Amino acid sequence: MSATSPARRLRSVLFPALPLARVRVLRVLICAFVVIDVLTFSRDVLSHVGNAGFFTPVALARLLQLPPVTAPIAYTLLALILAGCAAGIVGWRPRLSGSVLAIAFWLWMLYSNSYGYIAHDHMALMVAVAVLPTVAGQEGPGPDGAVSVHDRPVTSGPARSEAAGWALRAIQIAVVATYFFSVIPKILYSGSLANWGNSAILTWASIRRGTGLAHWLVAHTPWVFVPAQWAGIALETLSPVVLFLRGKALYVVVALYLGFHVSTLVLLGIHFLPTALCWAAFLPLERLRLPRLGRPRPHVTPRS
Repeated sequence: MSATSPARRLRSVLFPALPLARVRVLRVLICAFVVIDVLTFSRDVLSHVGNAGFFTPVALARLLQLPPVTAPIAYTLLALILAGCAAGIVGWRPRLSGSVLAIAFWLWMLYSNSYGYIAHDHMALMVAVAVLPTVAGQEGPGPDGAVSVHDRPVTSGPARSEAAGWALRAIQIAVVATYFFSVIPKILYSGSLANWGNSAILTWASIRRGTGLAHWLVAHTPWVFVPAQWAGIALETLSPVVLFLRGKALYVVVALYLGFHVSTLVLLGIHFLPTALCWAAFLPLERLRLPRLGRPRPHVTPRS
């Protein structure tokens, strides 16, 4: 197979060799945020205990035949999530603890989304907890500075792996999909993107749930809302481009999307924090250099 074959190019896109240390830092960030999430944003699972009459299971919950949430179920899931997050933060058996966390958090979110409200801002976070346990390995270089990538020695430096690259890529795709597929309900709601872009929906949202700044804009500069709606449509429809950016261009675009979320928070009180956090999968997190707990096991590079 030639180096420029379509299969090899596709592999380089979906399975780039990326630093294992980047996955470790992201795992800590994700686990820390999940603790905050289940105790605040998705804590509604606990309040649904005893509300079986309002249980409207989403498709996956129906497939799994989940019963309405009860106190034992809710608190067991919460305990497993918190324990899995604690283990993930300290780096204890990332595959085992991460798998426990992924199963418990997915069930938790299925319950959270089965009582009348779908939290689509959690999609990338759910993908993150599902794929991070697939990555295991040491961060440092192996003997003689060699590191392993898909069972073959490569150049010296921080340990990289295609498994790490695939996990990060999956999270990146989930982040992008959150924006790109949000175009569909806009079309279904208004008939076309042109109708949505030229509508007064953002003005209406600012009046209904806006902050003081949003109310000021409605009263004094109402002309900004239609251009803002078109700017939002552009960010959503062009989001797949982010997957192909590198270096400073990537960081500028990430800052642009995060700035978009800051503006919705300031104007409407909508935070979208789970998705915003997952933008970290695009960044060189290995530069943070978290302290390592315990002595790493020696890394053995297979020799042909």
